Amino acid sequence: KRARGAFGEVQLQTILANMLPAQHYRLQHTLPNQKRADCLLILPPPTGNIVIDAKFPLENFRKFTSSETEAEKKSYRKQFISDVKKHIDIIKSKYILPDEGTLNFALMYIPAENVYYETIIKEEENSTESLLMYAAKQYVIPVSPNSLYAYLQVIAFGLKGLQIEKATKQIL
Repeated sequence: KRARGAFGEVQLQTILANMLPAQHYRLQHTLPNQKRADCLLILPPPTGNIVIDAKFPLENFRKFTSSETEAEKKSYRKQFISDVKKHIDIIKSKYILPDEGTLNFALMYIPAENVYYETIIKEEENSTESLLMYAAKQYVIPVSPNSLYAYLQVIAFGLKGLQIEKATKQIL
């Protein structure tokens, strides 16, 4: 469990280091509520900061993917979805703190594309609400390594735009 968590955090750190200047993120940052975030994206005021949580429940996912019968697969998938929903709820309660400087959403980093696919992209049969919709209602955005890269690219372009604006004001 710890090795998987460390792998996810190292992967997240590598993506961040490749995409953003070091002053725009903090790893293992303690928030005002004393909860430790895996990552805090630091954006210029008055924007607010974005928390990224890199922990993710995989036990029932492994059971689901290694199941041999359809009944087992269905049961383990249901348990896995329940685990993910609990994790989404934890992220919402711990890391979405607009009164303490965060934006009103957080990112849930899923460190493997296949897990992201099974979690977010693949719809559950006879489901009244997709996991993605559940996450959206909780203001938690699930991201994979590829989609995190896209989000960070947008943030990096925005930061460059702010630098250009600042430089333009100084020139004027």
